[in-house]
Amino acid sequence: MPDDAGKRALAAERTIRRALRLLESELRRDGILLTAPQPVRDYLTLRLARIEHEVFCAIWLDAQHRVLEFEELFRGTPTQTSVYPREVVKAALRVNSAAVIFAHNHPSGVTQASNADELLTRNLKDALALVDVKVLDHFIVAGAYALSFAERGLL
Repeated sequence: MPDDAGKRALAAERTIRRALRLLESELRRDGILLTAPQPVRDYLTLRLARIEHEVFCAIWLDAQHRVLEFEELFRGTPTQTSVYPREVVKAALRVNSAAVIFAHNHPSGVTQASNADELLTRNLKDALALVDVKVLDHFIVAGAYALSFAERGLL
């Protein structure tokens, strides 16, 4: 039987899962427009902050920037994940996306974008431009913090 700390951790995890289900439901049902970094930052921080290995995700959007789908595209180790532009393009076409917001986490807790992160984002932007999908932003989530490439002028 879990001790008090274990019970609190389980209760917190259940609360976070419920909050994410509610947020995702609201994003889809009301056709929420994702046009500003802060609501995206809040959602992604809730979604990715506690994951202990790197994941690379996409929020696929329609032409009016309404959420079509949140998708975890790739899963890696605690320090890296491999991302394949070909698979990202296939996923964009599968959901008929017109735009995308990318995100990945840094379990290390460091939000700084690496040169590899910047290069990957440019490569994905170029690949998706060929099929008319616009990359709106790329977030790095590290604990309670999230860096927006668009806000930093990295897109």
